[in-house]
Amino acid sequence: MPAPAPPIIGAKSYLIIDAQTGRELASLDPDSALAPASLTKIMTEYVVFKALQQGQIRLEDEVTISEKAWRMPGSRMFVEVGKRVSVQDLVLGMIVQSGNDASVALAEHIAGTESVFAQMMNQHARQLGMLSSNFLNATGLPAEGHTSTARDLATLARAMIAEFPEYYAWHATKEFTFNDITQSNRNKLLWRDPSVDGLKTGHTEDAGYCLVASAQRDGMRIVSVVLGTSSERARADGSQALINYGFRFFETRLLFKAGEEITTARVWKSANETSRLGVLEDLYITVRRGSYDKLESTLDIPAVLEAPLATGQPVAELKINLGEQEILRTSLRTLEDNPVGSIWQRVRDSISLMFE
Repeated sequence: MPAPAPPIIGAKSYLIIDAQTGRELASLDPDSALAPASLTKIMTEYVVFKALQQGQIRLEDEVTISEKAWRMPGSRMFVEVGKRVSVQDLVLGMIVQSGNDASVALAEHIAGTESVFAQMMNQHARQLGMLSSNFLNATGLPAEGHTSTARDLATLARAMIAEFPEYYAWHATKEFTFNDITQSNRNKLLWRDPSVDGLKTGHTEDAGYCLVASAQRDGMRIVSVVLGTSSERARADGSQALINYGFRFFETRLLFKAGEEITTARVWKSANETSRLGVLEDLYITVRRGSYDKLESTLDIPAVLEAPLATGQPVAELKINLGEQEILRTSLRTLEDNPVGSIWQRVRDSISLMFE
């Protein structure tokens, strides 16, 4: 039986995916270009974390607050012009308090100006495959042409979780105090659902109320992107409904571990007569709950494989079907080197191949 239709949540656009596999679980116009409001700051964070990862900046670096950063309207962490604030405090002020002042201060620290930083945001977006997004600032404040999509934001959230787990954990912070001012995280699901540990809210008049949320239950992680709802409650209730739907009707399983032998193949003219085939990274699959035991696999291995074959070289294909529906297709790779054999082995196999 197919999964029932997802809940109706009153959003302009939404998408829920499994974070491990990227499998789409439900969607509504996920490729519509919309104003992302402060969801933009997820991209700002990503660029900041890349700079930290590459050693260009450090968490303890002191950032001098410019007048532009200090004057930013909207949500703020209340930094003061001319004062020096650590990168870590600015990041927390951006994540927890959605500080526009913190976002601009970080952008200027990394790129000199916010406009140059926006170019960096777009470069990273293209590298991630976010081909329908265009960022013009680091905050998400309204700007003509500043847009993204639910699909692109899900891609970004998935990358954030996978690449920066140590920094991603900050998204579960419920409140942050700076300059003797304590502000609460605007993601109300952090209080409502203990499995939710991120990610970011957004709101402008044009964008409506938006939320990228992520939750993990029993080893399965879901990312939900909801854009254009009418209120804080609508975005929280809608996101919660989609997250519950994903966990209730889908499951993610580990099919094969990295380096695990899935099958073997004859390698002609090789020092090794056979080679183990498998995958180089853990292979997961997301399916409708209860259908895992009904999956069927097929292997497509060329009739003749000849040396040399290097470790990791794709030589065959694995297909996973549920009935007539193809669920997954991936390459099988050699798990060891298969160098050219001796003259005797090559001559023997050449003769044998004549009769294959």
